[in-house]
Amino acid sequence: MLQFGRWWQSAVVGGKLQNLLLNVQELVLDNCRSGEGKIEGITEEFSNLELLSLINVGLTSVADVPKLDKLKKLELSDNRISGGLEVLAERLVNLTHLNLSGNKFKDISTLEPLKKLPQLKSLDLFNCEVTNLADYRESIFKLLPQLTYLDGYDIDDCEASDSDGEGDGVEDEDEEGLEGESEDFDEEEEEDEEDVVAEEEDSADDSADEEEGEVNGDLDSEDEEDEDDDDDVVVLSSADEDSSPAKGEKRKRDPEDEEEDEDD
Repeated sequence: MLQFGRWWQSAVVGGKLQNLLLNVQELVLDNCRSGEGKIEGITEEFSNLELLSLINVGLTSVADVPKLDKLKKLELSDNRISGGLEVLAERLVNLTHLNLSGNKFKDISTLEPLKKLPQLKSLDLFNCEVTNLADYRESIFKLLPQLTYLDGYDIDDCEASDSDGEGDGVEDEDEEGLEGESEDFDEEEEEDEEDVVAEEEDSADDSADEEEGEVNGDLDSEDEEDEDDDDDVVVLSSADEDSSPAKGEKRKRDPEDEEEDEDD
């Protein structure tokens, strides 16, 4: 398993580390292990970072989180954090989405430092003991009036839409890009279907022409056979006329006939 504080050693292959860190907007270190339960290896050099995910890394404290003015979404679920949220209000002033589900928060008072995050829009405390308190939701919305969604639902128990439930910035741009690709793909599919229909129509026309040609060819062959039969009849008639004596012409007697008469 990757050591939490040394993740960057496996990420950098040549070049200057500082330039790489400046270009990072999303950093996901889920399931890496924190040696002492603290945030390690993340510094203020990540000045353009907008999303940081540290799910299930064994954190017990967020005291070492650096100052990240552009960070909007922080994922800290499935750790062992129970307090010390003051540092988030001091160093992550533009935070809009905070996920603390699966941690050790028991009292609403431990969440009071979040009042100093004026941009905080969504807070998730699912599977924390604090959610078992009476009037939990009403108390949180009263404590943090800037909140729109708590555990994925607003104050009227309406579920957050996908766009509201996700972070802004980079993720929104990615979603728009995917929608654009989907529209392009649909247009290509429509064009392909039109091409297939056109090919089928052309094929049907060609088949009809071939059938028509075959029918015409059969008719022509029958006409030729009829003409040949007519020619044969004419030839036979001519032959008969040549072999028969002309009308009014006396047939000549053969010598054999004359001999028979003399014998008689």
